[in-house]
Amino acid sequence: MCAAQAGFLGKKTLVLERNDKVGAKILISGGGRCNYTNTGTTIANFISENPDFLHGIFKQWTVEDTIVFFETYGIRGQEKTLGQLFPETNKAKDIVAVFSKILYETEQDIALNALVKSVEKNADGFTVNVENSSGEYQYQAKKLVIASGGLPVQKLGASDFGLRVAKQFDLEVVKTAPALVPLTITGKDADWYSSLAGNSVFSKVTVAGMSFEENILFTHWGLSGPAILQISSYWRPGTEIIINLLPNFNLDHLIKEERQQGGKRLVSQLLNDYFSRKLVDALGKFLALDIKIASLSKADAKLIVDTVHRFKVKPAGDKGYDKAEVMRGGVSTLELQGKTLESKKIPGLYFGGETVDVTGWLGGYNFQWAWASGYVIAQAI
Repeated sequence: MCAAQAGFLGKKTLVLERNDKVGAKILISGGGRCNYTNTGTTIANFISENPDFLHGIFKQWTVEDTIVFFETYGIRGQEKTLGQLFPETNKAKDIVAVFSKILYETEQDIALNALVKSVEKNADGFTVNVENSSGEYQYQAKKLVIASGGLPVQKLGASDFGLRVAKQFDLEVVKTAPALVPLTITGKDADWYSSLAGNSVFSKVTVAGMSFEENILFTHWGLSGPAILQISSYWRPGTEIIINLLPNFNLDHLIKEERQQGGKRLVSQLLNDYFSRKLVDALGKFLALDIKIASLSKADAKLIVDTVHRFKVKPAGDKGYDKAEVMRGGVSTLELQGKTLESKKIPGLYFGGETVDVTGWLGGYNFQWAWASGYVIAQAI
């Protein structure tokens, strides 16, 4: 995006791409469909030590700008769950093709398989030392943009390169961690979760005052699904997650209604109205399922309500960067100019995208940040 926008302004850029093709991470996003923005984007959808920093960026490049940009190149969006916008074709490669077309038409250069070995500051700007299969090369540039992503998905070339460059120039880096990542369960409860692998339940998941209502997915290693990925960005090791397995109903009221009708049904029959048989059977580890509702004591009823509406989980950890969608943390926004993303300490050095301490929710928010940061940098270089 930065190179494309620079091209529109008549500027000349060289994109150093570590992979053998451009847009590798775009191609796998959204299950290969690429949810390229979210119609409901606000700064509340981002995690950062300085979220107000985003105001100045998103004023310059809005969601509407993203929509118009892609429509200009033939990409019409279709809105799906919670404001997520996908190409009508459902093909991420169509998003990549837009940028390939623009870079070709504006005569921007791309060097593939380019592994940057080092960056040096000099009187005229920067020296960038690059290695590829043909040997080593040296490039001189007045301006340098670091948009090398974060640590997730190493097989696609992910690395800590951007963070290393920031530290080289004494820029503060906010502690990083996997985000939008499945959570693991170990110990005595591991088999219980494993037995439910493949079961998906619409739930409300809460930690540290943040809640998300979407599906959770039981897996062989613990928990995944959209709600878990969302909450993982706020979860910290050693803390407990509360899962409301039935957020759209009040189980206490349902039990009372059953009692008023005679309470002849079993607890399992009531739960079978809302959950899969497999999940109900698994809940039998915590609840007496074969009791008639009329026979429930107050304590029994409370246990059922608490188990379903306040199911407590203490994850052992997460699945790490190779299973994470994004990285939390990165180059501190306090080190960057609020309107251009230029380093305050090193003139001519810019940081954008996931390398910066800006982490969006699941659902197109991180792409919106990528496009916006690329745009504002292009105006300044």
